[in-house]
Amino acid sequence: MLVPELEGTAGAVGDGPVATLRAAVLGAAGELAARASRWIVVGVADSEAVETDRVIGSESVGTFRGYGVDVRVGLAGSMAERVSASRSVDPLLPLPALIAGWLREQVAPGVVAECRLISADASADEALTFGRYLRAELDSEPEPTAVLVVGDGAATLSLKAPRYLDERAEGVQAEIDRALSAGDRRALAALDTQLCAELEVEGRPAYQVLAGLFAADAADPEVETLYAAAPFGVGYHVSVWRSGAAR
Repeated sequence: MLVPELEGTAGAVGDGPVATLRAAVLGAAGELAARASRWIVVGVADSEAVETDRVIGSESVGTFRGYGVDVRVGLAGSMAERVSASRSVDPLLPLPALIAGWLREQVAPGVVAECRLISADASADEALTFGRYLRAELDSEPEPTAVLVVGDGAATLSLKAPRYLDERAEGVQAEIDRALSAGDRRALAALDTQLCAELEVEGRPAYQVLAGLFAADAADPEVETLYAAAPFGVGYHVSVWRSGAAR
């Protein structure tokens, strides 16, 4: 969806849903880069991963080879710098880290990123605690840090969706989109873990980390929503959240 090389010529040009989504994501990433040269990326660990709740450091380099094309990305520096440093390429670097690496290279190669993964099976309380601890860590640091949350919505929104159609998915995805657009931390915290698993809402723990990240604020964040749609049966949502201190 996001990386043109993986979509072929159809993904590289045009003004269809792929181009619209890509432009929104790049716009959001550009907003983060304008505010901070350091990113913390929050993503969901693959359910089959041996390690969960893990940290992927800024020295990491990976490839989209597992998705069809050997597009190499890293969480810091340029590709030339990484080659000269002889950094090894991790063929199993998780998708959230790959997406973050691709985004930073598109909008701000000088950004240094680090990825924190939470288990796909994490409870709501565990995800909220994850977010609260991350907020306390960031508040203790003198330099600004942006947080990039990566996670898919429901993958059951149409007959052609990756997990086929589930008629319950439309209502759940609509509530997720509403909560993300409104900065409604309570609604995200209250997402039904079992129902989201049944509807293949893979980003559910990441959304709840986001709620925990902003839990310390007296008011809901200011939100700018750039995209919310499901053109291929998967819910995609792009918003920028700003706390009162960041406005």
